Amino acid sequence: MSPLYAAVLGVIIVTLLVVSLLRARTVKTKADFLVAGRSLPAFVLVFTLLSSWIGSGSLLAGAENAYRHGFVALWQGGGGWAGLLLIYFIAPRARRFAQFTIPDLLEARYSQLARVLGVIAVLFAYTAITSYQFIGGGDILHLIFPTVISATAGKILLAVFVTLLTAIAGMSSVAYMDVVIGLLATVSMLVAFPVLVHAAGGWDAVRHTLPATHFQVLGDYTLLKALELFLPTCLLMLGNQSMYQKFFSAKSEKDARVAVVGWIVGTVILETVIVALAVVGSALFKGGEVANHPREILAYSALHGMPGILGAVLMGAIFAKVISTANNYLFSPATNLIEDVFARYIAPGASNKTILIVSRLMVVLLGAWALWQAMGTESVLAKALYAYTVYSAALTPVILAAFYWKRANAAGAVSAIAAGTFVTVFWNTAFVHSYLPAAIAERDAIFPALIAAVFCLFAVSLATKPPRPEQIALTAEEHV
Repeated sequence: MSPLYAAVLGVIIVTLLVVSLLRARTVKTKADFLVAGRSLPAFVLVFTLLSSWIGSGSLLAGAENAYRHGFVALWQGGGGWAGLLLIYFIAPRARRFAQFTIPDLLEARYSQLARVLGVIAVLFAYTAITSYQFIGGGDILHLIFPTVISATAGKILLAVFVTLLTAIAGMSSVAYMDVVIGLLATVSMLVAFPVLVHAAGGWDAVRHTLPATHFQVLGDYTLLKALELFLPTCLLMLGNQSMYQKFFSAKSEKDARVAVVGWIVGTVILETVIVALAVVGSALFKGGEVANHPREILAYSALHGMPGILGAVLMGAIFAKVISTANNYLFSPATNLIEDVFARYIAPGASNKTILIVSRLMVVLLGAWALWQAMGTESVLAKALYAYTVYSAALTPVILAAFYWKRANAAGAVSAIAAGTFVTVFWNTAFVHSYLPAAIAERDAIFPALIAAVFCLFAVSLATKPPRPEQIALTAEEHV
């Protein structure tokens, strides 16, 4: 089986590299590298949005949850679906603003300090998300070549490859690779599901093999526990810089809105199929190696539960999706360091050539940081929720207020970002567990962090001077 799987992975790797090199020839300016020259049509936007959203958070963390608890894992994906419905109305405003990064928006609407704090929050969250993509890719390489590539060596190999791809052509490379990856993943997973169900003895056999809670709305969770999956994902979706950056890259406001419709349909289908595949896999492979590493259930099912060529293609699709998500979340904070730090404070008059060189260097440095985090991570689900919460609590309320609450001001935004980041980072420390009741301290950080951020945003904004009219006009409905 290994030669077949190796051949499929080889084709995918070469294809992605060729696409990246071809797109690199079109990169001449900062706008080309950071937002693909603002030229992406709706068709390309759909697949790059889909590929950037569905990565190891769904393929590993979501699948791990589904293996252990069943369809209740869809609460994590459902948060994204709810966020997408709201994004349909936000997308045109985001494209109208037409900048490079979320901190661009924070400075224009609030202040320089809000911009700096936004950069810090993005760096923490996005390098954490990139880190568990490296874990996912390393797991896949180890599964295919268990005697040749260890999981640790796999992380390193994937980190090097992703960093290379991302550095070559920036957003242009990322977006057009995502079209190839999105099509491959969608088709292969839809075909794989009925095949895996058949291998498990049919749907009735799956239901009889697993606990009844695997097929219930809340499963063996409480509503509060389900909401701790739902909220971070929903809020991450609403404030996702990578998403807004894609909207900034759109040809027009119409392309941005049309892309969201396709994104909603694709995300609901793919995330449901991913959870369903993991549930069926849990019935087919209840014990053995995968029971100790349930995050690998999709790749393990492809390797051991499907015909050779279909299993190889599905494994390749999962691998490609991990690469795609890693590209997106590695590229996004590199954009912050270039646009929000280097070009803003260090070398405001730098040429396009200089900016492109430094941009690629930033991608390499952030790739190294993400790899370092990957080496110390055990639970992908825990890492995913941490990353989602940092971003969701610190930035999403402030971003939404920029578009929809005219009274939000710089002081409120700064206090909200600081409070959300602080509570998330320190929530799981010994200090919190020592001085708070166990019933509170053992909860996920999303509720306390979000409450602190929203309280600061409203209370401080209302207690201080309102923003200037020109700040409000930047994101107002009538602004062009």
